[in-house]
Amino acid sequence: MRDGRVPAGLRRIIIARAAGCCEYCQSQVDYATQTFAVEHIVPREKGGATTLDNLALSCQGCNNHTFVKIAARDPLSDLDASLFHPRRDRWSDHFAWNADYTVIIGLTPTGRATIAALHLNRPGLQNLRRVLYVTGNHPPGGDER
Repeated sequence: MRDGRVPAGLRRIIIARAAGCCEYCQSQVDYATQTFAVEHIVPREKGGATTLDNLALSCQGCNNHTFVKIAARDPLSDLDASLFHPRRDRWSDHFAWNADYTVIIGLTPTGRATIAALHLNRPGLQNLRRVLYVTGNHPPGGDER
């Protein structure tokens, strides 16, 4: 794993642990138009290891926006904040859904910075969430994620 490639067995564990959802925006792999990635939470470029506790399941949109970021500006305080860390942080501590489950709301500097940096409320995601909510397929796992 020196080169950062994730072995198939480890990949299966990560997908199961994430219950088939992006660990950032909660998009579901079953409704994705692109393959999900197993990404390094702390990028290899910043010393992150290819280990179970530093890997997360990510949709292509979140993965592309994360790139090598580990912090971003909180739009409310205008201060730097750590990005959401799926192994260390609990999603519901940093995020909530709006009334119709189309928009993720940041509850903390980490939540707000992550929403802004990863574009967690991309228009396409909001549209997909709206359709999935109407059909009873969103939010994934109920409102407890």
